[in-house]
Amino acid sequence: MNTMGLEKLEDEVKMMDKPKQQNQVEPRQSVLTKSLGIGFASGIIWSFFGAIAYYFHFAEVSAASFLFRSYWQTSWTGTWLAELLAIVVVGIVSLGTALIYYMTFKRMNGIWPGLLFGTLLWVLVFWLLNPLFPAIPSFMELSSDTWVTTGCLFILYGVFIGYSISYEFREFNASAN
Repeated sequence: MNTMGLEKLEDEVKMMDKPKQQNQVEPRQSVLTKSLGIGFASGIIWSFFGAIAYYFHFAEVSAASFLFRSYWQTSWTGTWLAELLAIVVVGIVSLGTALIYYMTFKRMNGIWPGLLFGTLLWVLVFWLLNPLFPAIPSFMELSSDTWVTTGCLFILYGVFIGYSISYEFREFNASAN
């Protein structure tokens, strides 16, 4: 190989070693897309904590109780695999709740909208939709530990979604100006 070929090879190696431009702009994601991601993540996170609360007997119900044990009376619904599958299903269902929050409360700041949203979801699931889940005892038959634990989990879920979506909405609009 001649010296001209070596110089060309060295130049190519130097070009590959150069870092990419730091001022490249990433394409912006829409707030709706981020909200759906927030919804899925919050469903996974908080139903996982719900499964832990169920495992340690802080609550009499878990996501698998609602989703699987209410409709199938088989041995697999009491396993950890059913809990994991239920956690994923709750993550998927949370896409809808995040969409509802996005459409109704995205402009509201603070803890109160999320707290209200989580409380409304808790009332919806444990009082209004309870007849759809035959494996879940009626609200008055559940222990006060279950009321408090699930209520707190739903409130934390609502606040997590609320703060995250409202923050993304404010940031998106602030950077657009």
